Amino acid sequence: MQPLKIAVLGSGKGSNFRAILNAAMAGQLKIQPVLAISDHPEAGLLSLAENLGVATQVVSEPKFRTRLSEEVETGLVEDIRASGAELIVLAGWMRLVKSPMLEAFPRRIINIHPSLLPAFPGLEAWKQALAAGVEKTGCTVHFVDGGMDTGEIISQCEVSILPGDTAETLHARIQDAEHRLFPEVISRFARREIL
Repeated sequence: MQPLKIAVLGSGKGSNFRAILNAAMAGQLKIQPVLAISDHPEAGLLSLAENLGVATQVVSEPKFRTRLSEEVETGLVEDIRASGAELIVLAGWMRLVKSPMLEAFPRRIINIHPSLLPAFPGLEAWKQALAAGVEKTGCTVHFVDGGMDTGEIISQCEVSILPGDTAETLHARIQDAEHRLFPEVISRFARREIL
């Protein structure tokens, strides 16, 4: 079976991309990153990709902060298609995905979110969980749809909220769970169990 070709979109440090790469190097999943895209030129995701010889791209969007304009997203669709990517992985991508990408890649775009969806969608979900006083939270891998963290859930991992937890300690444990769950889910796509 050929490695699954993935395009990764991220806005931050790239820790989930690093976890995916580490799992691939450990033989736990069979992938071939073909494109890394960020809306921040200094994103860690881009340097990780460049070090591996993976094509990188910076998306510039002057009009909107939380999404891409239709023209920019349409251009992104063309670039992803040209890369041959079979799965689009949102790893810390901080913009909503809209119709050009959703129509071009139905059930081929996945995201990881730091809560047990549908609870606590949106930004800083671990802080939302702490403020709500719940006993557990976690992370969710889901298909991306037109809403904010509303797509069909693929898999989840629970994380207990401990006495004395701060936003930082809880977020660190959720990230550890993300770094296990995301590669595990992607491996199911790589084995063609989901695709």
